[in-house]
Amino acid sequence: MFGYKSSIKQTNDGPNLEALQDAVAWVYHVVRTRLLLHFGQKSDYKDPLSVPEPASIKVLMAQVQEATALDTPGKLMVLMALMPHIQADFYDRLVAGVIPEAGDFPQFGGIRGNHHRGFIPTGETILFVLAGDSLPDRVKYFWLLDEDHPLRIQGICWVNAPEPGDPIPSGRITLAPEWVEYFTQGHLGTPRFSMQFPAQRITTEMDWENLILPAYTLQQVRELEIWLQHHQVIWEDWGMKKFLRPGYRALFHGPPGTGKTLTATLIGKHTGREVFRVDLSMVLSKFIGETEKNLGALFDRAASKGWILFFDEADALFGKRTQVRDAHDKYANQEVSYLLQRVEMHDGLVILASNQKNNIDDAFLRRFQQVIHFPLPKQNERLKLWEQSIPKALTPEPGLNLDLISQQYELSGATILNVVQYACLRAIDRQDQVLRLEDLTEGVRREFGKENKLA
Repeated sequence: MFGYKSSIKQTNDGPNLEALQDAVAWVYHVVRTRLLLHFGQKSDYKDPLSVPEPASIKVLMAQVQEATALDTPGKLMVLMALMPHIQADFYDRLVAGVIPEAGDFPQFGGIRGNHHRGFIPTGETILFVLAGDSLPDRVKYFWLLDEDHPLRIQGICWVNAPEPGDPIPSGRITLAPEWVEYFTQGHLGTPRFSMQFPAQRITTEMDWENLILPAYTLQQVRELEIWLQHHQVIWEDWGMKKFLRPGYRALFHGPPGTGKTLTATLIGKHTGREVFRVDLSMVLSKFIGETEKNLGALFDRAASKGWILFFDEADALFGKRTQVRDAHDKYANQEVSYLLQRVEMHDGLVILASNQKNNIDDAFLRRFQQVIHFPLPKQNERLKLWEQSIPKALTPEPGLNLDLISQQYELSGATILNVVQYACLRAIDRQDQVLRLEDLTEGVRREFGKENKLA
């Protein structure tokens, strides 16, 4: 369209290549126009935003547009952030083509990465391209850097916080990795597990019939599904938004292995939501302020995504505040207060799981919409768990009575699965397909041994 030839090679990897090539050319000519105008050189356009936007960009930006209703400056910021991901020397070649001996050019902003040797745009870069030296225009476009800009709220693209003492526009423009994948591969990926997103997506092949819970517990779980499916009706159509805080909070408490994680995963599976289990080992830090920073980054990425955040063994993060005896207690209590604030303001479903309800700070408990108990299964429930856990390929030996075993041993569902797996391994080792009582009994003994119990 513009006569600029990008270095992207034609492949068969996805449907967005033509639009991506047009986007590279459009960004090139928008930025080049600003540089030409700034240095008093001849330009084909009177200002950068008069460079015609290819129609194909509408296709490329469709999903972003749907989420944020972007204007042209917003689209430009996203695509400018994308350029170093697909052409490492994009900005270096562009600047050199206009001003071969430019030297230091602070108005253009930009930084070099730790390992990436090419130019990476900053907030200063986008402000310069859009506004040049015009103070009114710079103030106008400062909105792109704002904490409340839709691109940041949706976790798509944002300007990083600057180094302490540096101007706000000096932070680099960051495009979320999953959106880089969207533009280059044609599909939106799952956030990568990292310090910036310390959570992993969890899924299951099980279904509700595999989850054996008391009727009252299942009813409470069902209410979480109802909220996920219909909360917009209550908020928007019924006018409750001004009275209710965003999001929904639930506590799952009960002994280990009683189905808390499986329940969270099944809720996501049946409501079309992704479920992310937060890795507390990456969130918690001994350094003052780091825990809050790590958790804040997680909630920022999860905002407005509809994801379910699942905090397993949540006592470590959301435990009771203590009486202040020293500076350590003071900062520990500040952490809990910060977490309370972030959880309360999150706009999605947050599930905390704990083995002991009493370990959770009372301030959290008052703010949960649901507190759901997952008890150890009763005898009839344990029998169902035994029956559904044993593979059909195994034949119980004569006299093996699962009803009697379920009466004799008080086990959780996860423990029963461990015992059955042990019995399966024993059968394979014998090269037969017989489920034997002695194997089940030994498996139970081993599980009880983990908890210093006698079988």
